[in-house]
Amino acid sequence: MDQSALDKLPKGWGSIPSDLNSDQTAFKGVNWGKAMMWIFLLSDTFIFSCFLLSYMTDRGSTTVPWPNASEVFGLEVFGTSVPLLLIAIMTFVLISSSGTMALAVKNGYEKNRKLCAIFLLLTALGGLTFVGMQVFEWNKLIFHEGVRPWSNPMGAPQFGAFFFMITGFHGTHVSIGVIFLLIMARKTWRGDFDTDRKGYFTSMKSDYVAIEIMGLYWHFVDLVWVFIFAFFYLW
Repeated sequence: MDQSALDKLPKGWGSIPSDLNSDQTAFKGVNWGKAMMWIFLLSDTFIFSCFLLSYMTDRGSTTVPWPNASEVFGLEVFGTSVPLLLIAIMTFVLISSSGTMALAVKNGYEKNRKLCAIFLLLTALGGLTFVGMQVFEWNKLIFHEGVRPWSNPMGAPQFGAFFFMITGFHGTHVSIGVIFLLIMARKTWRGDFDTDRKGYFTSMKSDYVAIEIMGLYWHFVDLVWVFIFAFFYLW
């Protein structure tokens, strides 16, 4: 905004209504769904940050030995325990799904309906694979290692509480994302975004921006896992 435009703005008490209206002016050209997703992701960032900060604070202050992640999360292959093998595969699958999600967004904006739907399904498959491996990991810790949210035979008892809370909360996000990816894939394959067909839970018409909004959520879930992987499994 140039100086001449600034000089025309109200001064003193009369500027209050203009200032209060500025937010509406600034966001007038922003897609409402995209703006709401960013607000949701910001609030979710605070939650995950609180979880990880609590974990780091508790781990740094406990006097009881913390379990060695390389041993706890090792996977036995042909009689040899390979440290963090399952976690490495989970991380690779989830990060790769970000690539297929990006391709889905690209093909969506290019109106390549079937390719967009295929990449959405591939992304959902990656999410399902990740959740399936996480179920295997939980099963191993609960039934074979005896880890519980309130106890842990391998060291600090709070290890189980933090592990199940953080990975469970993230796994819930992935599972919800998979459900919506499948819904988006069906809508895309059916051509709903090309014909402006109304959504399931709203009377408003949608377009391929919905795929980008879904992509924002999925990339956020992948990014959060990078921090969980670094602080929980590598530390």
